[in-house]
Amino acid sequence: MDPLFEIELELPAKGSRDAARSLFEQLKAAILDRRLTAGAKLPPTRKSADFFGVSRNTASEIYDRLLHEGYVVTRHGAGTYVAETLSPHAPSPATARDAEPPDPRLNPFWLRAEVSDALGFWRDHGATATLRTKTTAIDFRPALVDSRLFPFDVFRRVSAKQLRGLERKPARFKSPQGNQGNYHLRAAIGKHIALTRAVVCAPEDVLVTAGAQQAFDLIARVLVTPGETVVAIEDPGYPPMRVPFAAAGAKLVPVGIDEEGLIVDALPADVRVICVCPSHQFPLGVTMSARRRRALVEFARARGAVIVEDDYDGEFRFGTSALAALRTADAADVVFYVGTFSKCMLPSLRLGFIVAPPWALRTLIAAKNGLDWHCAVPVQLGVAAFIAEGHLTHHVRKMRAIYQRRRQLLLRALHEDFARWLEAIPSDYGMHIAASVRGSPDLDAIAERLRERQVKLHTFGRYFCGPATRHGLVFGCGAVDLPEMRRGLAVLREALSA
Repeated sequence: MDPLFEIELELPAKGSRDAARSLFEQLKAAILDRRLTAGAKLPPTRKSADFFGVSRNTASEIYDRLLHEGYVVTRHGAGTYVAETLSPHAPSPATARDAEPPDPRLNPFWLRAEVSDALGFWRDHGATATLRTKTTAIDFRPALVDSRLFPFDVFRRVSAKQLRGLERKPARFKSPQGNQGNYHLRAAIGKHIALTRAVVCAPEDVLVTAGAQQAFDLIARVLVTPGETVVAIEDPGYPPMRVPFAAAGAKLVPVGIDEEGLIVDALPADVRVICVCPSHQFPLGVTMSARRRRALVEFARARGAVIVEDDYDGEFRFGTSALAALRTADAADVVFYVGTFSKCMLPSLRLGFIVAPPWALRTLIAAKNGLDWHCAVPVQLGVAAFIAEGHLTHHVRKMRAIYQRRRQLLLRALHEDFARWLEAIPSDYGMHIAASVRGSPDLDAIAERLRERQVKLHTFGRYFCGPATRHGLVFGCGAVDLPEMRRGLAVLREALSA
């Protein structure tokens, strides 16, 4: 009998939304206290799913997290095994308290399965955004950047120059403009997005945030009335974007995507906030058509709603002239434009921004003040100088050419080598490509075979609010160079052919 099935576990109730978290914590505790001994082989996810009474996708998620955190390892063609040596970051048995039932004093919202899924998305990406790991040799996950190519020497130099100019008195070591953000950075942001995204704004229209995630959180705080405000979200969509609106008490309504982007006709009549990625929808990659954009803005105005535009990688466009952002001059009153430096520079900078309608800016600043006063001044000054001296423009131009070559290789492979299994979804933007699956292959089984070969690739399923209505794979181009991409595609071809 498989060792996993011999240990005592509290199996989740059928349909439990907390199943993945509960089973992961119990298995982690069993590994830490050596009830699951080093080198023990785990059964395939299909058998585990049947035993636990959960879906194959949930079982794969549990295995992925155990692998990611260093509790298990994969061996080519042989399966998944308990690690002989645990990661130095793994907690000791005495501190493995997470396996215990949650304390009733905790807010139950943060224990919900859909929230832990979104947090898992952050954890999944953050750990490998800048480092190569032994457990994931070839990483096709979207939303990652190739930090190996960032000009760290240039950024250190411009940042050091700004640091030397800072006021030395501790009482003055803060943003002179308060928590709206450093004026020079806001001015640089305005020039950058005017050039790259046709968004015209003054420095006074910009609020600097701790990444796009804080931008979503601030917008949710000032727009959502708990239990009343209806918020439309793309389905499939970016999981972490849902969390702050749900935490604020919004009624989330998933809205489908077609070849023109968000389906405006499917929006509920009482919607008050509409969250979209119009330039490069995440994860399907479609660009919202000009006709659909006009319809969306007209709908928002007619209904008294607002639009939250997430323009996360709009700088990277390929082969066509760019469609302007939704937040053009005639839509400035209804669009909250959210940008980030995570894709065009580094995610570890934790810098984003909102270009807000004038009527909302003061309230957003007040909400920011209630959280953290302002973003780290040295980082703001360094990024402002990096942009002002032209380094960002140069870096984006260089990375656009590199990502273009990766996209071309991937698209050629999808068209020539994978046409019997996959069909690329047309897209001229961004750092990832989505491909719909032909027929009905078992994508969970394919993902497991890839994981055993140390290739990380996401399916559409993890981005839907509920059961997936479309099936396919999402190929990120950010963290794989051309040789890695060729090796990973060869492994995928073997998995699809099996």
